[in-house]
Amino acid sequence: MAENPDVPKNNKAFVPLENNPEVMSHLVHQLGLSPSLGFTDVYSIDDADLLAFVPRPSHALLLVFPVSKTYEASRIAEDSSLPEYTGSGANEPATWFKQTIRNACGLIGLLHAVSNGEPRKHVIPESDLEKLLKDAEPLPPVERADLLYESKALESAHADAAKLGDTKAPGAEDDVDLHFVAFVKGADGKLWELDGRRKGPLERGTLAEGEDALSERALDLGVRRFLKVESEGGNPDLRFSLTICT
Repeated sequence: MAENPDVPKNNKAFVPLENNPEVMSHLVHQLGLSPSLGFTDVYSIDDADLLAFVPRPSHALLLVFPVSKTYEASRIAEDSSLPEYTGSGANEPATWFKQTIRNACGLIGLLHAVSNGEPRKHVIPESDLEKLLKDAEPLPPVERADLLYESKALESAHADAAKLGDTKAPGAEDDVDLHFVAFVKGADGKLWELDGRRKGPLERGTLAEGEDALSERALDLGVRRFLKVESEGGNPDLRFSLTICT
């Protein structure tokens, strides 16, 4: 699986989501995240003046980027030494979802962002999202992925959100080279990289009590680390965009 994590072509496909804070917020609010939290754009990770306008604390960060040969080589190298993840239950360090729906990496990223750390406390009782997370908690990864695959509430909310955005969305069956990864500050204070194409959750380091997912240390452990790997691998295409859950 580490060498070929892509979803089989015969699996069902969703229309890809635009990395747009209104789209993201609409989807998670429709599922059952409290309106007290939502998503917003981050226009720079280095300009202090621009960062000053970003609401804090940031609980999770969604990075979207073009999948490159450099990224794939780095992913394969790291995953090859890792065991297949089998975690589940209330003591799972980070709730992780394996992606089995084509073009659903944006949805998986959103679920990772709101299923862990502080956002999990803001899920509305008896909502579709709370039911989904409660049903998912005791399941091992494969069965948990099946739960998402068969969820009509998830499919309906995703289809509604995919109609929004500033640009014409690709078709569900199109091949898309953009990918979403979530960096989340977990309840344990650790920064987790959560990606449904990987073998499981990836612990990137520990954050101090006052450090959020957009703190300098979190950026160094997460997004900047990613960009450094891309740059050192000779990839000239460092296009990326960021939204945060705050």
